[in-house]
Amino acid sequence: MIGAPRAANGGHELKRLRQRAIRQLVLEQAVSSQREVVDALNRQGFDVTQATVSRDITELGLHKVARAEGHVYVVPDEPAGPATPSDARLRRILADIPVRVGRSGLTLVLTGTPGTASVIAQAIDESTLREQEGTLAGDNTLLVLFADEARLERWLERFERLSTLGPPDADDSGNGSTHTPTRR
Repeated sequence: MIGAPRAANGGHELKRLRQRAIRQLVLEQAVSSQREVVDALNRQGFDVTQATVSRDITELGLHKVARAEGHVYVVPDEPAGPATPSDARLRRILADIPVRVGRSGLTLVLTGTPGTASVIAQAIDESTLREQEGTLAGDNTLLVLFADEARLERWLERFERLSTLGPPDADDSGNGSTHTPTRR
C-alpha cells in the first residue's frame, strides 16, 4: 500500500498510530459514524475494518454527544461542552408526528404515535424551550412538568409556534409545511 503507515515494532505500533489518527480525526472534524472513521483511515493508508474501528473507539473512550451538526464522537479528556440548543430537530419531529396536547395542573400531557414519546422528549430537552422543569416519556405519552403557571403558558405558546413552523429548511429559515398540535 503506497503511503501506508509502517509498524516499526509490529502490530502494537500500528495500533498506536491508528488510534492516534482516530483521535486526531475526531478532534479536527465532526465525525458521526464508524463508517466515516473507516473511510478516513483508509484514505490515510490504514487497512481497517469497522470491527477494528469499533474496538479502537471503545479503547479510546470516545463517546457521542449531541451538537448542532448532530451526534458526533468526542474525545473524553476534551470537554464536550453543552450542546448548542436548537429547535430544528423538534420542528422536524413535530412536522412528522401528530401530537395532541392535554393538561393536568402544572403538567402538560403530550401524546404522539406509539413509540415516539422518548424521541419527542429528547428533542424538547435539546431545544431552546427552557421553561420546563423536566420531561418524562413513556411509549406514546410524555409529561412536561412546570414549576408555575406563567412558565407553562410561555412554554406552551412557544411550543405551538414551533409546531406551526413546519420542518426547517437547510438554512433553518422556518419555511415549510405547517402542523399544529391539537389541544384538549
